[in-house]
Amino acid sequence: MNSVLVASNRGPVSFTVSDEGALIMKRGGGGLVSGLSGVTKSNGVLWVCAALSDGDRSAVRQAPGGRLDQAGYDTGALRMLDIPPATFHRAYNAVANSTLWFVNHLLYDIPNAPLFGTRFEREWESYRDYNGAFALALAEEAGHEARVMVQDYHLTLTPAMLRAERPDLRIAHFSHTPWAPPEYFSLLPDEVAREVLEGILGADHAGFLTERWAQAFADCCRHLLGAEVSGRSVVYEGRTTDIGVHSLGVDGDSLWQRACEPDVESHMTALREQTGNRRLIVRIDRTELSKNIVRGLLAYREFLAAHPEWHGRVVHLAFAYPSRHDLPEYREYTAAVQRCAKEIEDEYGTEDWDPLILNVNDDYPRSLAAYRLADVLLVNPIRDGMNLVAKEGPILSERCALVLSREAGAAAELGGDAIVVNPYDVGETARALHSALVMDEDERLRRAANLRRAATALPPDKWLSSQLDAL
Repeated sequence: MNSVLVASNRGPVSFTVSDEGALIMKRGGGGLVSGLSGVTKSNGVLWVCAALSDGDRSAVRQAPGGRLDQAGYDTGALRMLDIPPATFHRAYNAVANSTLWFVNHLLYDIPNAPLFGTRFEREWESYRDYNGAFALALAEEAGHEARVMVQDYHLTLTPAMLRAERPDLRIAHFSHTPWAPPEYFSLLPDEVAREVLEGILGADHAGFLTERWAQAFADCCRHLLGAEVSGRSVVYEGRTTDIGVHSLGVDGDSLWQRACEPDVESHMTALREQTGNRRLIVRIDRTELSKNIVRGLLAYREFLAAHPEWHGRVVHLAFAYPSRHDLPEYREYTAAVQRCAKEIEDEYGTEDWDPLILNVNDDYPRSLAAYRLADVLLVNPIRDGMNLVAKEGPILSERCALVLSREAGAAAELGGDAIVVNPYDVGETARALHSALVMDEDERLRRAANLRRAATALPPDKWLSSQLDAL
């Protein structure tokens, strides 16, 4: 039985099946995994996650009780849940990513979506079943009075379900996304909105990345549930849930250690051969609708149009890695990114200058190499819970100027030393790119040093400890 447990949709590792039928294990993707995997492994925390792929399911079926650490894998304490694929698909794609994600990131095209009917009711049942599978697994694995940390919008119902199974446990829920204000959150069907809020209020502690998102959640509880909000607490139906703000940072030492390994050095050499001694504007994102990649490319195009003196002297490295390609909106967005990039290359490229290098193939060592070479880091999401890219870049580049969206959670900590922009204003972003390139060197170094201090203020081990202390 375990005294500390973490639950999330995605786990610290994933599996693929080779041509010979062997299982190949690799690091899991996403900011949450980047932040937590090393900390949980070194502290003996049991991680409960879902099997996402056929490779994952093969690994689970060969492991006793789904415990991969008990099947010989070097994963740390890990249980992976083999949820029926159809249930997982509806819960993950139709509800978590196509509904809750869209609501909290304010992404709906309101005249046309959302539309809730009989189909969504079936999908919501699957979301309930998915959350129930996690609640049951956690109830089975948790020791008496254990502390359980439930992560993110995939598992909003789990705290209340787990509370019903195991009232002895101390439960936290943490939201890694923004939280929508009441007038937008109420786009959800009334009963669904209530279930989500009541699900999280089943926890003893509800954590958020910024004060802004925490306040939005409390406002939803007040306006949609009639809950009493007092200071840092929400009181509802006789229970009190404390609200906490825990701003996830980066383990700078570990990141630097990884960024100095030979594969990263090799990528640095290759990128320098590609770009010469030109100044580098870098962005590193998944192709999610919220990341605002197309407007970032359009801003670079406006910058080139306004500043011909930079032609041949600057290159934009845009790494836009695949995300959620089983959703049509994301496939189309990736295609739009590629179309926009080609237009810039066609308009401005010459025989000896590629103004833009777009890469859509995921490569973590290459991303670290790009960070190290960056003169400017562009982070311009429409809306983001935190954005660890904004924190990782300044750690690895001592002279990196950060152009940062005011709608990223990281702006609350980094805004004083970044060049902050309205993510919808392409012209302003273009001017910010120019300002970042021509910034005085002393100011550049001073700002970068301040950004590094802020980015490492609450690394994952302290972030985890702050929430455990709250329980």
